[in-house]
Amino acid sequence: MNIRSIALPLTMAAAASVAVLGFATPGTGGELPAGEIRQAPDFQNIDTWINSPPLKLDELRGKVVLVEFWTYTCINCLNHLPYVKEWHQKYKDQGLVVVGVHTPEFAFEKSTKNVQDAVKRLQIQHAVAQDNSYATWRAFNNQYWPAVYLIDKQGKIVYSHFGEGRYGETEKKIQALLAQPAPSQPSPSGS
Repeated sequence: MNIRSIALPLTMAAAASVAVLGFATPGTGGELPAGEIRQAPDFQNIDTWINSPPLKLDELRGKVVLVEFWTYTCINCLNHLPYVKEWHQKYKDQGLVVVGVHTPEFAFEKSTKNVQDAVKRLQIQHAVAQDNSYATWRAFNNQYWPAVYLIDKQGKIVYSHFGEGRYGETEKKIQALLAQPAPSQPSPSGS
């Protein structure tokens, strides 16, 4: 047997493994059709909150929430991060809450100190939830880094985007959601 007869099957096996592991190009997402809009799940089993006290989505009703799944060694996440940081700065006073859900790809990314150091080094000011157990990742049925989910003021996921790009489209959706009226609150009994 020569090296070429071994290399081709190994190359084919590696390519098949990549496809099976889900590293194929994701669908890009976008505005969700009415039948796919669903109530956003809450943050599950978060190990540590950075830059924020623990958040619950039901307590954020009336606000627009951007949930981004990321990890600090993912080059696509790092390329995407300046846009997320800009949206946080630009729209936080208008009712946008940004939560970066840090879900590790590698064992060393589970270290809270490593995540805290990365948040500091990357100058991230929005809330970061450390999701080492993938509980929030699974609750959102997420499969990609980076992934963005926009949650409207009623707590429903109405938009998603996977991977880099579509920054203008995502920002326009943020603006449209912020412009919507807040959900009406039930009046107190007896009034």
